Amino acid sequence: MFRIWVDAARPATLPAAIVPVLVGSGLAAGDGVFRWGVFAAVLVAALAIQIGANFANDASDAKRGADTEDRVGPDRAVATGLVTSRAMWVATWIAVFVGALAAVYLIAVAGWIVAVIGVISTVAMLGYVGGPRPYGYRGLGEVFVFLFFGVVATVGTRYVYDNTAPLDAWFLSIPVGLPVTAILVANNIRDIETDAAAGKRTLAVILGRDRTRTLFATLIWGAFASLFVLVIAGLVPLATGIALFWAPWAAPLVRTVATETDGAKLIGVLKGVGRLHLLMGISMAVGATLG
Repeated sequence: MFRIWVDAARPATLPAAIVPVLVGSGLAAGDGVFRWGVFAAVLVAALAIQIGANFANDASDAKRGADTEDRVGPDRAVATGLVTSRAMWVATWIAVFVGALAAVYLIAVAGWIVAVIGVISTVAMLGYVGGPRPYGYRGLGEVFVFLFFGVVATVGTRYVYDNTAPLDAWFLSIPVGLPVTAILVANNIRDIETDAAAGKRTLAVILGRDRTRTLFATLIWGAFASLFVLVIAGLVPLATGIALFWAPWAAPLVRTVATETDGAKLIGVLKGVGRLHLLMGISMAVGATLG
């Protein structure tokens, strides 16, 4: 049973929550305002929201018939009957509660703006495939992922340390947000046929496979290109440029998406982008700390 819940949390997607916390905290360390208590609270809150989102998506997709037996990829707990919908929603709200507990400390440290960010992020999480008009079914998932797992999470993390949002946090949210958006694109291009059959109009379904491949490549290479430009222009700490070292690891991922339709290989891409995102995030965080 424990393994079922671990799989439902979708560990391959968790770097999406971890990376902006690392980068925002690295910037705080470089500015001399880093605090371990704040770091732990932000990390717990970010992971709780991400895991809660994955639980909610499992339950909502099953209800809407998006996770059929034709779907390629790891089994979804509710759709396969391993977990009841009620249990999955209970787990979702437990995750939200854990995130809220961490947020209480952050509100005490950084003020009411943290509560606003938390509420908006939770609503966005629940509205991805839930509610009467889920935006994930209308091609808007990538926009929200970039905004919340890129801009909001990176800048928000930096903000809670000393109630400031320096420009370098806004700039670094771009190379943070682009790869995490590519994680969603990799997931959706894998499921493009089954999503279309279920009436789930993801951006991949709307664009079609060829243009989605182009989008994936643009997001991946755009992350490295944007970081390069920001470093050269002196808009972010020079040492964050060490993340450019990982560019060669991106090439096989882009090539696989451009040439393959096999589900197993595309699952490998999803995991690979998650690892790449995490490695870039760690490198940028270290670079931001060094200045």
